[in-house]
Amino acid sequence: MANYKDLLAYKKSYALAMEIFMLTKKFPNEEKFSLTDQIRRSSRSVCTNMAEAYRRRRYADYFISKLNDCETENAETQVWLDFSQDCNYITAEEFMQKKKKNDEVGKLIWYMINNPDKFR
Repeated sequence: MANYKDLLAYKKSYALAMEIFMLTKKFPNEEKFSLTDQIRRSSRSVCTNMAEAYRRRRYADYFISKLNDCETENAETQVWLDFSQDCNYITAEEFMQKKKKNDEVGKLIWYMINNPDKFR
């Protein structure tokens, strides 16, 4: 694997971040500097931390540390999705679709954390 963009976890987290970006375009203006910015930032941060982790993958401790950052940002994204649903900014169907994808990303990150040698 020559590039972080080849990682399944990266592909799925990037796709989810883009879906969240498109979804949040319909959020109310009063959420622009709070919920909208926060969910976009956390979902994008999963991808950026993964790119950093992959570039330093030969250092297992650093790799795992950055992947832990990915997992933390992914968990934060889930909380913002919860708020989005509970504030009625997204439908139950949109919520479940994004939650499922968020869970998939989380599982892939945990796999990477628990198997760092497979990514060297």
